[in-house]
Order: sequence, then structure tokens, then C-alpha cells
Amino acid sequence: MPDTDPGVRVHLASRNAKKIAEMERILAEHVPGVTVLGLDDVEAYPEPVEDAPTFEGNALIKARAGVAATGLPTIADDSGLCVDALNGMPGVLSARWSGPPKDDDRNNRLLLDQLADVPDERRTAHFRCAVAVVRPDGHEHVAEGRMEGTVLREVRGEGGFGYDVLFVADDRPGLTTAELDPAEKDAVSHRGRALRELAPLLPDLLR
Repeated sequence: MPDTDPGVRVHLASRNAKKIAEMERILAEHVPGVTVLGLDDVEAYPEPVEDAPTFEGNALIKARAGVAATGLPTIADDSGLCVDALNGMPGVLSARWSGPPKDDDRNNRLLLDQLADVPDERRTAHFRCAVAVVRPDGHEHVAEGRMEGTVLREVRGEGGFGYDVLFVADDRPGLTTAELDPAEKDAVSHRGRALRELAPLLPDLLR
């Protein structure tokens, strides 16, 4: 893989500190020397309404807004938990499932209430993630990743964010994704898989 210009900078359209750390960690593995600037590292701009019906659509909305505001190649993701017993919900509504303001604890409590009568064998779900890269010249690329698993009946773990405290990945049975160390989670996560799909393209996409 060609070396990345150490002067290249990329905007990551998020201010979720844990998500930024996760994405920076994975990006650094594949694009050494890149400088990642989150929303709090650039001049403030109006964040767009994420009103697309798909993860890909919302990721592109955020990435396009970031490019327009900063002039930098921008990476944005949209992700969520899709529960089979809830017909794929909360899906794109995952972060605001319990209504505004966004609150992980409240979202998790609502999900547990909605699945209270669902037997263990039917608590299957998957996380989905779409990662969009948009360059100032208008070039766009989107990659997607999935992580299959099961929703537990109680929260466990201190790491991760969102629904990680309730989700056990099929590839890491016995532990919630909030109990995995960062490297273990990156190896199986929906976001990690999407970014690894992008990895061979990133040196060119971020030029």
C-alpha cells in the first residue's frame, strides 16, 4: 500500500468521543500519519438533519456537509442496531430511539422493555454501519459492515457506547461488545469491517 502524505488531513464528522477514538484507531492502522479532525477540531458549522431512510444515505448527508464546510476530505458513518423481533428497528433511529435528547441509558432501557417477552432464541440482531468518504472534488465512496449477534436481558460492561452493553457478537460469545478490549471489538465490529473494506482505497480517497 502506498505511503500516505504525512501532511494529509481528514475531517471525521462526529463529536462522539468514543466513536472518534474507535475510528481513529482503525484508520491509523491503515493510513499512518493521517491527521483526523473531529467536529470539535474544525470551525463550527450547522450539522445536517439525518433524515435519510438508510445508513448509507445518512452517512453521505454528514460527509457532504463536512466537505462543504471544511474543504477537507470527510469521513462520516451512520450505524445502528437492527433487531429481528422488532422488524429491524431501531435501525437508523437507534441513537434517538427513546426520543430527544439522545441518551444511551434511556435507549437501552426502552429496548429491554420492548423485548421483555421475547424468548432468548428470538433475540437475534445485528449492528450495521455505513462509512462514507467524500472528497472536495465530489468523489464519493461508501462501504458497509455488519456484526451479527444477540441482545441480552441486562446491561453488562463499561466500554463501548450505545447498545454495546446489551449486545453479544456471534464471533465473540460470552462477552458483550462493551466487555471486549478495543482490539477485540475492532476485529469483529461493524465499523471495523466497513473501514477494513475501505482500507486499500483510503490512500487515494484521502489525497
